[in-house]
Amino acid sequence: MKIKTAEFVVSNSKVDQCPNSTLPEYAFIGRSNVGKSSLINMLTGRKSLAKTSAKPGKTQLINHFLINKNWHLVDLPGYGYAQVSKSTKKVFQKFITAYFEKRTQMVCAFVLIDSRHKPQPIDMEFMQWLGEHAIPFCIIFTKADKLKPKVLEENISNYKAEMLEVWEEMPEYFITSATASLGQDDVLDYIDDINLKLNSLKSS
Repeated sequence: MKIKTAEFVVSNSKVDQCPNSTLPEYAFIGRSNVGKSSLINMLTGRKSLAKTSAKPGKTQLINHFLINKNWHLVDLPGYGYAQVSKSTKKVFQKFITAYFEKRTQMVCAFVLIDSRHKPQPIDMEFMQWLGEHAIPFCIIFTKADKLKPKVLEENISNYKAEMLEVWEEMPEYFITSATASLGQDDVLDYIDDINLKLNSLKSS
């Protein structure tokens, strides 16, 4: 898939104020220092579509972007380690949960994981919650350029091993680097394949 247009639509903290649209949505979420904004900008080929910041927790609302006029990319607030108050974190969690529970247009969540670290409890717990609520998701390993290939391979293998202690099979996953544009085609082609399947179901 080639992204020809990427437009900001709306930011809000209430699910009922999300776009009144039947277009499929793909949500991006992860810990607040995982490089989500940089990844979104890399995927869309726009330098500042999503706001990046040296201070974790920059994204504090549900942000909708219209891609190629036919699907929405949704940038959700990061969870864990954000430099915000506990009360603000609770607000984040409330509308993140509401988004996943109520937004039927959401067809796949991409959970971002920093490839440099061993599995973090907060990530494992969040994916467990998604699984318990039957919410489809994939994993995106970020910052792959920060590691040597052998170390990256070992880290991914270790992550898979720990996931398989809980899950019957490893979710679909992608290895990415915003700096090197690694994984851009893989992620976008995956989204494109889902959109094509959805369109074929509508027309059948």
